[in-house]
Amino acid sequence: MGFAPDSTERLARARADLRMGVPVVVARAGVMLAAETLNPDRLAGLRDLGAAVAITGWRARTLKVAAYDGDIARILIPRDAGAAWVQALADPADDLRSPMKGPLKAMRDSSADLGRAAVALCKSARLLPAAVIAPLSDPEAFAAQHSLTVINGDAARATDLSPLHGVVSARLPMSVSEAGRLHVFRPEDGGEEHYAVEIGQPDRALPVLARLHSACFTGDLLGSLKCDCGPQLRAALGQMGAEGHGVLLYLNQEGRGIGLANKMRAYALQDQGFDTVEANHRLGFDDDERDFRIGATILRQLGFGAVRLLTNNPAKIARMEASGISVIERVSLKVGENAHNHAYLATKAAKSGHLL
Repeated sequence: MGFAPDSTERLARARADLRMGVPVVVARAGVMLAAETLNPDRLAGLRDLGAAVAITGWRARTLKVAAYDGDIARILIPRDAGAAWVQALADPADDLRSPMKGPLKAMRDSSADLGRAAVALCKSARLLPAAVIAPLSDPEAFAAQHSLTVINGDAARATDLSPLHGVVSARLPMSVSEAGRLHVFRPEDGGEEHYAVEIGQPDRALPVLARLHSACFTGDLLGSLKCDCGPQLRAALGQMGAEGHGVLLYLNQEGRGIGLANKMRAYALQDQGFDTVEANHRLGFDDDERDFRIGATILRQLGFGAVRLLTNNPAKIARMEASGISVIERVSLKVGENAHNHAYLATKAAKSGHLL
């Protein structure tokens, strides 16, 4: 029996390393560090190896630098630049107060695979999508010398959904229904667990009233007025309780999949005058980084093939259908609008196609 970690386990280890500021080696390519957790000593070491900063195309557009690689850009690091310069390149918090001094120079030759793997891994670690990268002639030897985790670049960039497994299921009486049950699902890649709240005993042969609800710490728990998530959660559970059956999938994809810290960064940018989509782009993220295939996978594991979906988001319907779950009916869920989130909801309708 082999005890060495496989590629999936190495990716989980690499995510943890990056969050702690430890370098990670990409096989047959080079070494990387997350810009967000960078320290000056390690930056100095990578600078000697010919380092650059990989950022997403969205962030490059904000910084007005050409993204010759399309989805990413590799920015050359000036000789006098330190860790603070790199982190300012990654984090838009001070863009308006202290614009980056340019012109920034982007690389346009050699392979961009190392940069793509680095940005993808930072995203999956819920860090800002920016990394210091340096090509190496013998990455594996470098990793062995410095006791660093080695990952496969193709695996880091892969978009396959990690297999999900049910961990436990237990009865959970709730205020909306005493006939409640909570199912916990865990992905193989070491990512966040996801939950299914089952109300009553839905007939698996019939379309079930269902909602895909992305975790929202600020809205669901703190009652934030900046979004409509908390009211949607409670209204969905209330409707399932009133009908006597339903399934609410609580997916740990905070902030449309960018994590709570980055979501708070987006909120800070919104206070500077940017809307929710613009804030995500300035951070280097897509409009929506969530993966709704997770919800379809859980529904299938629970035995459901068709749903009446509580949603205002056509993207959820399209993803369910593409993943083999029939959406028999879209059930509108228009609740929670207030003076603080009116502009936010208008942006979701205008830029993300929500049916509000």
